[in-house]
Amino acid sequence: MLDSTPKEIRERAGGLINPAKTCQPIGAMYAALGIHRCLPHSHGSQGCCSYHRMHLSRHFRDPVMASTSSFTEGASVFGGGANLKTAIKTVFSVYDPDLIAVHTTCLSETIGDDIPTLVRTAEVPAGKLVIHANTPSYQGSHVTGFSNMTRAMVDYLAEVTAGTKKDQVNILPGFLNPGDMREIKRIAGLMADRYVMFPDTSGVVDSPITGRFEMYPRGGARVKDIADSGNSMLTIALGHYAAEDAANLLERKCRVPYRVLKTPIGVRATDRLLMALRNAFVREVPYELEEERGQLVDIMTDTHFHFHGKRVAIFGDPDLVMGLTEFLLSLGMKPIHVLTGTPGGTVASSSGVFEQGVKEMLEEAGVEGRVKAGGDLFELHQWIKNEPVDLLIGSTYGKYIARAEDVPFVRVGFPILDRSVHSYLPVVGYRGAMRLLEMISGALLDRADRDARDEDFELVM
Repeated sequence: MLDSTPKEIRERAGGLINPAKTCQPIGAMYAALGIHRCLPHSHGSQGCCSYHRMHLSRHFRDPVMASTSSFTEGASVFGGGANLKTAIKTVFSVYDPDLIAVHTTCLSETIGDDIPTLVRTAEVPAGKLVIHANTPSYQGSHVTGFSNMTRAMVDYLAEVTAGTKKDQVNILPGFLNPGDMREIKRIAGLMADRYVMFPDTSGVVDSPITGRFEMYPRGGARVKDIADSGNSMLTIALGHYAAEDAANLLERKCRVPYRVLKTPIGVRATDRLLMALRNAFVREVPYELEEERGQLVDIMTDTHFHFHGKRVAIFGDPDLVMGLTEFLLSLGMKPIHVLTGTPGGTVASSSGVFEQGVKEMLEEAGVEGRVKAGGDLFELHQWIKNEPVDLLIGSTYGKYIARAEDVPFVRVGFPILDRSVHSYLPVVGYRGAMRLLEMISGALLDRADRDARDEDFELVM
């Protein structure tokens, strides 16, 4: 498949080969689906919207609803203002959402459409809302688009209506599957008196089959709850890239302090989430969670020899990859190649928080490895050719590298297009870490069985 990838690494002036990301509007559309009775709207051509819907539908194996401004040649030359205003009026009339979340595309961004003015002057029925986020496809990644739409939720909806802060916490989960969001809500429900989580795609892109089509499933964060987030006493942002910008705006707009934590993958990261909730609500961690933690540590102890010293390559979304890196290090594994396709970050530097954060974790564990933000899978493949690994972890696009180099492969992240069920099951929390352990050990032991001589083919491993 990729036999022509050269082993010799040369400096490239620009451009990506086999990107490890996709475009901003996909992330913005996914975030918008995390609002109850919200219809995402793609301000651009019909083809763009179709691609974004298709990519999300293939990952979640669930229908993804969205509308579009349907640019033609005329709109591309003279601007899409008339298209957007007509679309907003038509969508409210025909599909009756509570809220339309407009995101831009490379076409409308290049034209320079003034979206805030168009939204303000559009015909919006009483009790209905329109929000927007600028999401040019030629900047950032789908994670950036998710972050920008989450920030728009704060910008348009969050407000201070109470004289004193309520005894509740906001949770911004970042770009995760609905199964992960369900697990975070379960943990928060055990620890917090009240919480507001947004976006929340659980119950939207993992809704049950009922035999009847529902344009707007039961899931998603309620608009009134997002508005009430301005009255909370604390915001917990899970991930620098997908959640911190919205938390920062919420602090500046509504004076809600925030904490940024790693995506809660593994023991240490989940412990941090529980301690943040425990300190906020001054309550003990329930035995249910203590038991799960103990089970996870027991499994890690029982199976440590499966993982110790194994060399790993990881790629994917930055917040997820940082969480995975910390977890793999806790297993005694060596993540020697760590890459994300998302450039920059929330820190104004060329590498952002990704390279700095991952390098610090590797140095603390005494592991030498390559780390890169804004990289591509061509470069990752070259790294693996020069320094082979025992395991590759990432999205479906990694299967070609895994086959070319004959490396065991574990699918984690977005998008996963060639397997199903993954979006229903968490990788976060103690339960999610148990699932990851089973996936990783299964891949490694399957390879050991495949390569074993007859006399070494054991029943118990």
